[in-house]
Amino acid sequence: MQQADDKEVKIMVDHLFRHEAGKMVSVLTRLFGFPNMEQAEDIVQDTLLKALEIWKFGKIPANPQAWLYHTAKNKAIDIIRRQKLKYKIDNDLTLLLKSEYTLIPAINEMFSDNEIADSQLRMMFACCHPSISQEAQISLILKTLCGLSVKEISTAFLTNEDTIAKRLYRTKEKIRTEQIPLDYPGIEAMLQRTEAVLKTLYLLFNEGYNSSHTEKLIREDLCEEAMRLAIILSENPKTDLPETNALLALMCFQVSRFNSRVDDKGFIILLKDQDRKQWNKFLIGKGNEYMVRSAEGSSVHEYHYEAAIASVHANAKTYEGTDWKLILDLYNSLLTRTNNPIVALNRCLALGEVSGYEAAITELQKLKVFDGNAYYYTSLAEMYFKAGNKETARDIFTKALTLTSSNAEIELIKRKITLCK
Repeated sequence: MQQADDKEVKIMVDHLFRHEAGKMVSVLTRLFGFPNMEQAEDIVQDTLLKALEIWKFGKIPANPQAWLYHTAKNKAIDIIRRQKLKYKIDNDLTLLLKSEYTLIPAINEMFSDNEIADSQLRMMFACCHPSISQEAQISLILKTLCGLSVKEISTAFLTNEDTIAKRLYRTKEKIRTEQIPLDYPGIEAMLQRTEAVLKTLYLLFNEGYNSSHTEKLIREDLCEEAMRLAIILSENPKTDLPETNALLALMCFQVSRFNSRVDDKGFIILLKDQDRKQWNKFLIGKGNEYMVRSAEGSSVHEYHYEAAIASVHANAKTYEGTDWKLILDLYNSLLTRTNNPIVALNRCLALGEVSGYEAAITELQKLKVFDGNAYYYTSLAEMYFKAGNKETARDIFTKALTLTSSNAEIELIKRKITLCK
């Protein structure tokens, strides 16, 4: 055991909460049943508060994680023995939990590494049930699997705590009234539900990578959680699919550039100006590995194209040496597949590098769906700037300045306006 002051204990408990809360909630929810999810969350909250209370007066245990699991298990056993579950459960574990001979062994087994991973996977599928809206799916995953508070979730999505609290309450009521099970869907629904899970993790990652938060461009915690859950999917035979590995490859390539995307003042560094020596070579290597794994099958998903584009960037030695023709071809294929306006916008930027900036301007002007979008106007202004028309670029950058609340983006646009003078 180690002696620690109050500050060290607080840091330790916060770290454990972020990394262990979702695991414990998943296991306890599997034990108690999905309708008793809040009871599982209460146990985890009580366990962490107890750690904070006890550890600050003494010593932190040699294995804090094991201490938390032991305490949570004891609380769960006490509730089951006293039959204090809020809602009656009837699942594959019910019989084991009714007998004193099997109760403790069954709970111990549920806290093994394999069962923890399985419980988290089941929770992902339950949270992404088709009767639950996409915004509710993301909120529920952030709350139950990622250990984010209502306040943190509301901050991440620029809304108020009351909105998130009501959304979670309505979702949990739906789970209870519709008796949604914490289990894998049938074979026919498995692929469809996996697609929903991957989409949710994709959106979660994107919120972290291009945060809507006014103060912070990158929310590393959201990206890390999305990657952690995606890895669980890739390690399970049921969900180790080509699109799963393609999404993981995309995440690895994008995260590899984290250290070079903003400077020490939080200002944005554009791709062309990033120090590629700071790019994480290990993550680029892992991304390449997942790309190879994603090719082991007959299906091709939009994540394959996005990962391939990110791969070309990540593996290019210089900006000028980037294979822009290949990137443009990939964007063409992705746009044909998705007809997504954001893809069309990004394709124009690649088009500028291949066919000239005037060609990119012509294509950008055809995109009528982006009125009021700061990213669109900064992209258009950048093409005018590169084409040598600094006066028009300045006017468009000035318009873009009025359309964003992100401090990092505001600072970048102001720098661009200065260059246009």
